[in-house]
Amino acid sequence: MAESTMWWVLAGAVIAVELATGTFYLLMLSIGLMAAAISAHLGASQAAQYVVAALVGIGAVLAWRTYKQQQPSALPASANHDVNMDIGETVHVEAWNPDGTSSVKYRGAQWSVSMAPGEPHMPGQYTVIEVVGSRLVVKKS
Repeated sequence: MAESTMWWVLAGAVIAVELATGTFYLLMLSIGLMAAAISAHLGASQAAQYVVAALVGIGAVLAWRTYKQQQPSALPASANHDVNMDIGETVHVEAWNPDGTSSVKYRGAQWSVSMAPGEPHMPGQYTVIEVVGSRLVVKKS
């Protein structure tokens, strides 16, 4: 069996394991195995193929890790506009209770409202920043 065929078989096996486990980093390692297969097709020595597999595989893992670390962390579902359509909507608070809560009519129903930490408790327009159960957490608009 040709050396390139062995590299392609290994790459396929690693991809199959990735599909079974969901470990995305295995796909990055399989890129290194595919690069080694291509280097075998181009006539590189066996030692060069190992070096190519290692450098490309580890480089892909490090590149992906760097990319993921630079991305902002995802908001929890209760504060993520992509998950909850209420985030970013505005409500009008007539008055605040002494305990820092209020009740507003929103989307045809009465909702309990609480203020985000550090915000003043004054009547007016507020933006929903989080939904906790049936309570809206708001900040001044």
